Order: sequence, then structure tokens, then C-alpha cells
Amino acid sequence: MSHFMATPKALLKEIDSDRFKPAYYFYGAEDYRIVEATKYLVHKYLPDRQRITSYRRLDGGSCPARDLIAELSAIPMLGDKLIITVSNVQSYKPKELANILKMLQPPDPSRVVVFSSPSHKAPKKGSAIFKAMQKAEVELVEFAKLSRNEVMSQITGALKRGKLSIEPEALNLLTDMVAGNRGGLDTEVSKLVNFLEPEATVTSDDVRRVCSGYEVYNVFELADRLVEGRTDFVLKMLRTLIADGNHPILISTLLQQHFVSLYLVKNGKQPLGRRGWMLPRFKSQASRFSEPALEQILIDLAVADADLRRSPLSDEQVLEQLAIETCKKLG
Repeated sequence: MSHFMATPKALLKEIDSDRFKPAYYFYGAEDYRIVEATKYLVHKYLPDRQRITSYRRLDGGSCPARDLIAELSAIPMLGDKLIITVSNVQSYKPKELANILKMLQPPDPSRVVVFSSPSHKAPKKGSAIFKAMQKAEVELVEFAKLSRNEVMSQITGALKRGKLSIEPEALNLLTDMVAGNRGGLDTEVSKLVNFLEPEATVTSDDVRRVCSGYEVYNVFELADRLVEGRTDFVLKMLRTLIADGNHPILISTLLQQHFVSLYLVKNGKQPLGRRGWMLPRFKSQASRFSEPALEQILIDLAVADADLRRSPLSDEQVLEQLAIETCKKLG
């Protein structure tokens, strides 16, 4: 492993030991873990009372390079710490990034900078941005989806802390639902702990009854509210999902998969993926849509997905616009 590359586990160990690097670059397939790691680092580095004045959150997609350079030029007040997080750092042009990274030298012992890229825009390993980060001695941390064994281990450990055990078949089912998503794991285990009595053993029936799957659950809820025309509720859900670290393109993709499944079930076929056990719920929801309505929603979702990649509107605005138009058609 390169001197400037670390695993999430190694990062956590460093942070818990109050050892911080001057700069980090968080990237990978797991947006939720990137968001959580950033929040945890900020919490451990800055005392509560300093967080309001000494924490800068910037977005490379909207913050010009000159403004970021100005932030990096600022010297913290004597005895104070400063932390700057910069999402969408891949948005900067190579020359802009080079000028930004120059501001990290020499390292400031009173400042930590955290760069990050969302999963769908993370550069390939070995690309210019990776080489530039390594040359500037930025610590690179990849947040991949959890492996199957990691998911099983964390589910078992979290349930044990909640005074629950789990049957092997139920563990396999819940692991399939979580699909490597750390946010999903936390959410589903929390549901089980809150639903079952202490010392109980989680069964497959418990998992099917309580855990609809982190991502699947949220998308089912969105679809229910869409067909009801509940614009205010849908917008609130979208904003909450985004605030929780779910990127708009991920939400768009999940919605597309969900409505494709509804369309398939409407036509007597199985839903996408390993979700046959949810067929009754898919059938119930599909019955609330006409076939032309499902076809139009799929077209609208495809357009929105394309807009997310090229529209001058922000990703959040594209999704909100889609939600408003869909609610008007269905409500």
C-alpha cells in the first residue's frame, strides 16, 4: 500500500488516537460512508464550541478555485483549529487543482483539509487527480461497499450489542438486503432492535416483516407518496435522503429500477433483482398505477437521469422538478 493510501479501518484508528493528517481525499462507491467518515473526523478534530466558527464546508462544483485558495490562505487564530471540507473536488481543472494543492505546503499543524468526490464522479485510480493528490502528500482513503463477510460480521455485532441474536437464514437474507450499504445496515439493524424484545432471536420472518431493505424501503415510500400526489412530503423525503449522503443520481437510479419492477409486475413478470419475496407489495403498489402512467414515469425518469449529468440546474433541483411534475400527473 502506498504511503499516502489508507483503509477506512486505518483511518478510524488514526482518528481515534487523535492523529490527523493535514489533508485527505475520500472517494469510492459508498457515498454514505464518505459522509459519515467526514462528519466523524470533524467531530473528533474540533471541540463543539469551535465547530460554528472553525468549520468550512465547500463544494467544488460551486466554489471557484480562487475562493477555495483564499480559504486555504487564511491563518487560524492562535490556539484555534480549522477544518475545511471540499466535496466535488474533481470539478476543478488540473491547473486549478495544482494551485489549490500548493496551498497545503508546508502543512499547517492547526488545519485539516478533507477533499472528496461522489461515487459516480470519482476519478479512476492512476488518473491525474490521484497522482496530484499523492504528490501533494494527501492521504487517499477509498470507501468501497462492505464485503459480504463484513456485512455479516457487523450485523451480528450490532445485534449482539442490542441483545439480539440472528438465525443463519435470516442473516443471509438481511445481508442480501443491505447489499454492502453501510447506511442500510445501520437502519435495518436499528429497526430490528426497536421491534424485538431483548434476548430474542431474529428470524427470516422478522426480517421480511420489519426490514424492507434500506434503499428499497425509501423508494417504496417515495412511490407511495408520488401516486398520492403528496408533493410536500415527496420533496421532504428527497431532501432528507440527499442530506443523509445519498447522491441524487443514486436516488434516480433506484427510482428507475423500482418503476421498471412495477411495470414488469403489472405485466405478470417478476421484479428486478432478488426481490421476489416482495412480490405482494409490488403487486399492491403496481395496482395503483395505470400502464400508460408507468410508461410515462419511466420516460420522465430517463430524462431526469440524463439531466442530472448535463443540466445547468443543480442535481437537487432536477430531482425536485421531476417529483413536482410526477405528483401533478398522478395526484
